[in-house]
Amino acid sequence: MRISSALVSGCRFSRGCAGTIALTFLFTFSSAAEAKGPWVVLKDCRLAKNESNDADSFHVKAGGKEYIFRLYFVDAPETDASFPDRVDEQAKYFGLTTAQTLQLGDLSRRFSKEKLARPFTLRTCMQGALGRSKQERFYAFIESTEGDLAELLVANGMARVHGSGATPVGLNSPEREWHKLQRLEREAKQQKVGAWGANEGRLTARLSRQPPKSGPDSFDAFFRPERLAAPGEAEQTLAPSAAAAPSLSTVPAPASGSAGALLDPNTATSAELLAIKGIGPVLAGRIIAARPFVSADHLSKVAGIGPKKYEKIRPHFIDASTVGAPTPRL
Repeated sequence: MRISSALVSGCRFSRGCAGTIALTFLFTFSSAAEAKGPWVVLKDCRLAKNESNDADSFHVKAGGKEYIFRLYFVDAPETDASFPDRVDEQAKYFGLTTAQTLQLGDLSRRFSKEKLARPFTLRTCMQGALGRSKQERFYAFIESTEGDLAELLVANGMARVHGSGATPVGLNSPEREWHKLQRLEREAKQQKVGAWGANEGRLTARLSRQPPKSGPDSFDAFFRPERLAAPGEAEQTLAPSAAAAPSLSTVPAPASGSAGALLDPNTATSAELLAIKGIGPVLAGRIIAARPFVSADHLSKVAGIGPKKYEKIRPHFIDASTVGAPTPRL
C-alpha cells in the first residue's frame, strides 16, 4: 500500500512524523475489515452472565437477544494461563510477572463488571471481531453511566491500548480516539495506577481524575454517528425497553392491503429492517450492504436469507415492479 506523498512531504521526517505516517498506514490498511451494517445505537443493554466474560469481551443482552461484543482499541490481560504466549506478551508490555498479569486480568474483569452493572449504551456497526468462541463476535463502543468503558479501563491501568487493525468502519477520524487512549495510558503510568503501579503495591489504585463524560474532550465528542447517516436517514437508535421504539425481537406485521406498510429494500432504514421478524443486526447490515436491488425478489440472494427466511420476510417488502435500481452488489 502506498503512503500519501503529501503526508510525507508535508512534515520533516522525525519521530512525530514517522508516528503519524505509521498510524495513518494502520488505519488506512485496516479499513479492509468492513462492517456488516450501518452504525446502530443500542440503549438499555445488560451484561449477560457468562463464564467467558472478561474486561474487554463479553456477552450482552439487547432486545431479548444475546450477542458477544469486544471493545475497540483496547486489550485487557488474560484471566487464566490457557494462552501462555499471550499472557507472556501482556506481562512484558506492563512489566509484570505472570502471576501479576493474571491478577490484573481478574481485577480488570471485575472492573468492567462493576461499570456494566447498570444498563448501558452500545454503539456498533457489527464489524466482525475474531475470538475463541464459535459464536459471532462484533466490535463495539460501550458507554457506561461513568463514561466510555475502553477509556475507563486504560485510564485506570486495567488495559493497554491495542488493536489498531480493528478500525471502526465509517468514522472519519478514528485516530483521534486512539491518540486520546494513548494519552490516558501515559497519565496512568505517571500516576502509577493499576498495572503501572503494581510493583509499588498500587495494583488496585485508581486515577484520581476520570475521563470526562461530556465536553470537547469527551468520547461523545469523538463519536457522532448521526454524521455518518445517509441523507434523509437519522441515527438509528434502538431502545429495547421502550414501548415506542422497535424492539430487536418484535415485529409490526404489515397491514393487509396497505402499500404504506411495506418497505423498499433500497431505502429501508436499519431500524425498519430490524423490526421484521427474522432480521437481526447482522442480516440487516447485509441487506443494506447489498444495495441497490433491481427487485425485492433479489433479497433471496443476500447471504443468510435461505428459502424459508425469504418466504417469511418477502411479504414485508414492496413488489418488484416498484423498485427501480441497478443490479445489486452481492
